[in-house]
Amino acid sequence: MEIEQITATMQANAQRIAAWVAGVGEAQARWKPDAANWSILEVVNHLLDEEREDFRQRIDYTLHRPSEVWPPIDPSGWVTARRYNERDLAESLAAFLAERERSLVWLRGLPAPDWETTAIAPWGDPFPAGKLLAAWVAHDLLHLRQLVELHYAWTTAGLAPYTCEYAGDW
Repeated sequence: MEIEQITATMQANAQRIAAWVAGVGEAQARWKPDAANWSILEVVNHLLDEEREDFRQRIDYTLHRPSEVWPPIDPSGWVTARRYNERDLAESLAAFLAERERSLVWLRGLPAPDWETTAIAPWGDPFPAGKLLAAWVAHDLLHLRQLVELHYAWTTAGLAPYTCEYAGDW
């Protein structure tokens, strides 16, 4: 695993996330297509909490304290418990970007990490640090897709009663 390539991708992903949030007003930031889906604001705050409480922390535990239990997380529960949708979008994005920068500095500063080092995941399986890092990079992409879908849903809802089939299949 080439850490410079991975961190460059993570940095670019953070910029992509920022671009999809740029220009979003308060109403759109809090809007949800339905009760089961998150808003843009909830996505950004999820990314922030995952950045500081999940991936970096769990990789650190795995590399440096593999016998210790990972701290518990509750990403789905945090959305409501931490009132993500009541926060300020600009502040949330700035906090995520600052936290991502801390992560990148931390990753680049790791002295020869052994990505095969494993810890026992909360579900009981051995889990290598490299698999956590791969998931971290992929996690950005999952939420970039989610942001695109939210923009599409917001746009098409605002265009009603007209539909967008002519544009092509979604």
